[in-house]
Amino acid sequence: FERDLGNVQRAVTDLKVTYPVAIDNDFAIWRGFNNRYWPAHYFIDAQGRIRAHHFGEGNYAQSEQIIRQLLREAGNSLPGDTAPAMRMASNGVERQADMSSLKSPETYIGHGRAEHFASPGGMHAGQVAAYAVPMQLQLNHWALGGQWRIGEEDAQLEQAGGRIAFRFHARDLHLVLAPQDPARPVRFRVRIDGQAPDAAAGSDVSAQGEGMVDQNRLYQLIRQNGDVRERTFEIEFLDPGVRAYAFTFG
Repeated sequence: FERDLGNVQRAVTDLKVTYPVAIDNDFAIWRGFNNRYWPAHYFIDAQGRIRAHHFGEGNYAQSEQIIRQLLREAGNSLPGDTAPAMRMASNGVERQADMSSLKSPETYIGHGRAEHFASPGGMHAGQVAAYAVPMQLQLNHWALGGQWRIGEEDAQLEQAGGRIAFRFHARDLHLVLAPQDPARPVRFRVRIDGQAPDAAAGSDVSAQGEGMVDQNRLYQLIRQNGDVRERTFEIEFLDPGVRAYAFTFG
């Protein structure tokens, strides 16, 4: 999605980002840094020198302090210099992952990079096929139910009532989704261990598990509170035309 200018412009507006954002579709910046990681943060001072770097999610408070230090060195006076180190207070998808409970990896749905697919009969790449969700799933295995066309990067639902199930162990569960037709949002219903998520509902879901895919983006579907344990997640789409790309966890 980050290759699409419209998606980036919408995200910049939604997140109230006021500084310049570069779109590196040709990987020129990526190659210039000889980068091999995503995400990768490089901290550059006013003289153009790389002063620090961080690979992967997290470490937000330390990153904030590095930025403030470099701004001060450049002669800037910052508000809150006497305040304690910043802590991420957000409860949204940008909240730092709970590494102590994170036992599920990022998982791709398209056949190009898919792993641990558990629907009987396996994947039928590039064609419409009927899939079923097995009675039980092993940890970090997932399955489709209903009529889907699995492409290299995503799976597209052909008929209403399609499902995706995933056995996971993490505080947060996110799913990257898009409507095939932006003018026709796709309704969905989420269940965790067969029940409405209630207090475990993510920011894009009601306590009853109801939500809608109306943009190309990452949807936060589950955020567990208290003790985190192994659970079975399931999402049912009440309309056709959704495209599912990847699960991420936090």
